[in-house]
Amino acid sequence: MCGRYTRYLPWSEIHRLYRLTAPAEIGRNDAPRYNIAPTEDVPFVTAGENGNHRLREGRWWLVPFWAKEAPKFQLFNAKSEEADSKPSFRDAFKSKRCLIPADGFYEWTISPADKKRDPWHIFLPEHRPFSFAGLWAYNSTLDITSCTILTAAASEPMKQIHDRQPVILDQSAYDAWLDPATPVPAAKQLLDVNLGGQLQFYRVSRDVNATVKDGKPNDSQHMIDPIALL
Repeated sequence: MCGRYTRYLPWSEIHRLYRLTAPAEIGRNDAPRYNIAPTEDVPFVTAGENGNHRLREGRWWLVPFWAKEAPKFQLFNAKSEEADSKPSFRDAFKSKRCLIPADGFYEWTISPADKKRDPWHIFLPEHRPFSFAGLWAYNSTLDITSCTILTAAASEPMKQIHDRQPVILDQSAYDAWLDPATPVPAAKQLLDVNLGGQLQFYRVSRDVNATVKDGKPNDSQHMIDPIALL
């Protein structure tokens, strides 16, 4: 599962992952984000023209193209094992695959001491930027562009804290994953070309648990700072 993630490195650092050509994409420099939550608008990357990549923005909570209203059930994650056959995801899996730039995400365990949720910040070595494998859709009835993050069964070391993890694609798989012409069986195989075995993590403040504080987004840099475990 992936219910929150971070994107705090400058866009120039993330930009090297993709072949973006439009001036607005090349010069982009989003403010750092430390606690991105479902339903917020996020950037994602799709196939572009002439073999390049295109930057889009949409709601992190998939709204299928056929939906008459925004779904109430959780569609911010999609299980990679079944996304190609589930009605909410199968059309997107066939031809609207995307990459979602990030540099970390959160997962939670339950504290034995007080039974409250303890957040962990999870990242690649040197906190280098990466891409979640995702799906996207455009719903013309509601005029909503949206996306979702694919997940898979956790491997080591992630299975130490959770049984699911987001699919983080190796850069070598980007082009084939984004290409609408890649057949569904081949696209599913690409999900095995991932960086899940490289993940690292440490405990962070429970401040992460709230997305809003005093009526404002709860999104500050200290949320990714490690805390000492007693």
